Amino acid sequence: MIQVRAINHVTLIVDDLQKAREFYTNVMGLEELPAFAFDYPVQFYRINEAQQLHITEWKDTPSFRGHVCLQVADFNETFRRLKALGAIDTAPWGKARRLRDGAMQMFARDPSGNLLELSHPDSGTVDAALWEDELVEPGDVFVSGRADARGTRAEDASLYHGR
Repeated sequence: MIQVRAINHVTLIVDDLQKAREFYTNVMGLEELPAFAFDYPVQFYRINEAQQLHITEWKDTPSFRGHVCLQVADFNETFRRLKALGAIDTAPWGKARRLRDGAMQMFARDPSGNLLELSHPDSGTVDAALWEDELVEPGDVFVSGRADARGTRAEDASLYHGR
């Protein structure tokens, strides 16, 4: 059996590398890293000491619901900044919300349309005013209306292992 130890990197397809670099460098605050000498437009970013985000320019269509989840240090600032940019997307997975494990979750699009999930482990740090925003849901579950609950479920599920 193959033993997976970690996610090394996630690659997102963008349609404009310069716009994407502006977003991931100046909005998301990621550190740019050198990429290999590929013959196509690409930029690597440091997430932490073991994980990277790669963005590469192609003309592929981004997925509507497929996403990468990035843990953020400050959910309030992330929400405000992405809302100001008009980047929050509630269509695929609903509004920003507190999950049952106490984590916060929201979804936004980068300039190429890639979907990002932004999470924070502690809803106790959320400003009271944020709960009044029209893009925040007081509930904790996205209801798709599909009534198809295949897969493993648990009341104590969490985005953050070790809880």
